Order: sequence, then structure tokens, then C-alpha cells
Amino acid sequence: MNRFAWASARTVSEAAAAASTTVASAMTVSPDAIDRRETSVVKAGGIDLLDLLKENLLSPKKVVSLNEIPGLDSIVAEPAGGLRIGPMVTLASLGDHPVARQRYPALTDAVRGSASPQIRNVATLGGNLLQRPRCWYFRAQEYHCLRKGGRHCFAIPGENQYHAIFDNQVCAIVHPSTAATVLVALGASVELTSAQGAVRRVLLEDFFVSPDRDIQRENDLRSQEILTAIHVPPPPVGARMAHRKQGQKDSFDWPLADVAVLLELSSGGNCQRAAIILGAAAPVPRRAKAAEDVLTGRHVDDIAAREAAHAALDGATPLSNNAYKLPMFEALVRRTILQAAARQ
Repeated sequence: MNRFAWASARTVSEAAAAASTTVASAMTVSPDAIDRRETSVVKAGGIDLLDLLKENLLSPKKVVSLNEIPGLDSIVAEPAGGLRIGPMVTLASLGDHPVARQRYPALTDAVRGSASPQIRNVATLGGNLLQRPRCWYFRAQEYHCLRKGGRHCFAIPGENQYHAIFDNQVCAIVHPSTAATVLVALGASVELTSAQGAVRRVLLEDFFVSPDRDIQRENDLRSQEILTAIHVPPPPVGARMAHRKQGQKDSFDWPLADVAVLLELSSGGNCQRAAIILGAAAPVPRRAKAAEDVLTGRHVDDIAAREAAHAALDGATPLSNNAYKLPMFEALVRRTILQAAARQ
């Protein structure tokens, strides 16, 4: 780990002004580069940032903490029925929040099942959404992969059993955030504030950046800009939701597959609209549009769920070692649809 200066911002503007670059951009700067003298990044919970520093993948000149900025760690129920979640809210706090548990059980189920209790009490929702990929080639200093400014994705011809089964022709990472899978299904948006006080509000699904748009970053966060809120809209009338994940073990583990489902059911029980999002499947949370179309206008029963689950795999291009994910996702999508439909 290289030496760096430490600072604590007191306001959003001060923090944004200090963020001379994003973590993604900073990781393409050599520790010996002259322009490293101007490189500073912001820290939320610090779980991912500390890993990157220890692995010598990131060498900023300064780290700016967000811990002392008031209001970023609050959860506010909005008058229209939605929820405003500060980026410094820990996963544990969100999972235990009574309003969040009542209105968005799929979200609280997802964060309560993420990581270990110790990490959930430190890791923040903002940091979880902005964390960098967990691909072992990306995380190894010895491999100068595409995402770090190199010329090759080593996972495509290499060890790829945990990698993407969709949109994996350029870079085979999967998006690491389980919370993002559910938030995309819920139609959440992010609030981004610049050093000048300008505020952008972007649909979370559009905020994430696929490799064909930009190979070196996973989101649309800009330099001198920080994430200041996650807005979750009120659940639609007749909404049912569920989240399920599958890992190699039930305790702390990265998911091999996870699925979030939101169903809007009519009074007669027919599906008026469905949102089915796959996590750990592609470089960004993937909307299974074909599966959503199968359910729309139908009564949600086992037959419909099976057909939708099969359609969710449309377009899959598994790599040499991860075709096992296909039946896993098919089973998980079916079970999550039926769980959501049965939930009151």
C-alpha cells in the first residue's frame, strides 16, 4: 500500500470538490505517474476501497472521508410514499429499517443476506452500488486487463466459472452489487451532486455502464461529483416482490446467481407488469425482458413461471466454465416469481 494523505469533508460541496477523479479513473494511473500528485478519491464505508489500496490497484495521493457530512446516513420516508436513502446508510441499518421492511421486503431481504454481520455494520449502500468488480484477474496486480487499461480480458479464455453468461464478449465481469439487482427492479434512481451544487437524478438502470459503452468503468459517476441519495419510488398498487440468491454456501459468500422480481397484479390476479432482474449474470444488472413479456397479462402460476424462467435465458452465451449457471438461473427465476406472487 502506498502512502496517502487523509482528509474529512464537512459538506457535500467540499467532498465533491476534493474528488479529483473517480476510483475507476484513478486505477488507470500508475503509482509513479506525475499526475498522481493531484489524485484524490472519496471514502464511504471503505470496504472496497481498502481492498484496492492493499492490493496496490489504487494509489491516490489523498483519501477524503464522507463520514462527517450530516444527512448522508439518513433514511427518509417521502410524502408520496417513496424512500430517500442516504449513501452512507449501512446495509445493516437499511435491513433493519421498519419502513423499508414494510414497503420493500425484497430490498431488505437482499441486504440482510449480503456479506457478514460485521461487514454489514460498516459497508454502506452507496459503496455497495459503486464497488468495483470482483473478477480475480481484475483484482490481481499481475494482470493488466482491459478494465485497468490493458488489451485483454483474461477471463474469457481463462478461469471464468463465476463470470458473466450474458454480454460477455468484451469483458466477462458480473456486477458485484446484490442490492443493485433489487433496486433496479424497484425503479430506483440515484442523486448525484457536483462541487458546484448541480444535482443530477439518473435512473439506476441507466446509471450503470456496460463494457460496450466504456470498458474502464461500471457507472456514470463523474469527477468532482458524489452520490448523495438513492430514491426508491412508492410500490405500485398491487405490487408483490421477492429476491432470491444462490451461492456456494449459505453463509457469507458472493452470489453465483441472484434474481429480483416485482409483479403488479390486478384484483383478479393477472400480471399487469413485471420486472425481472438478474444479478451475477452480466456486467450490469440484467433485465430479463423476454421473461417479463411472458408474464404480462397472464395469471401467475407454475406454468407461467416456468415459461418465463426459460425465456429469461434468451441470449445467454455461457463461457467454457460457467454453463452450470443456466439451469441455476432458470430454477431461481421460477422460484422467485412464485415467491413474489404468493407474497401479501
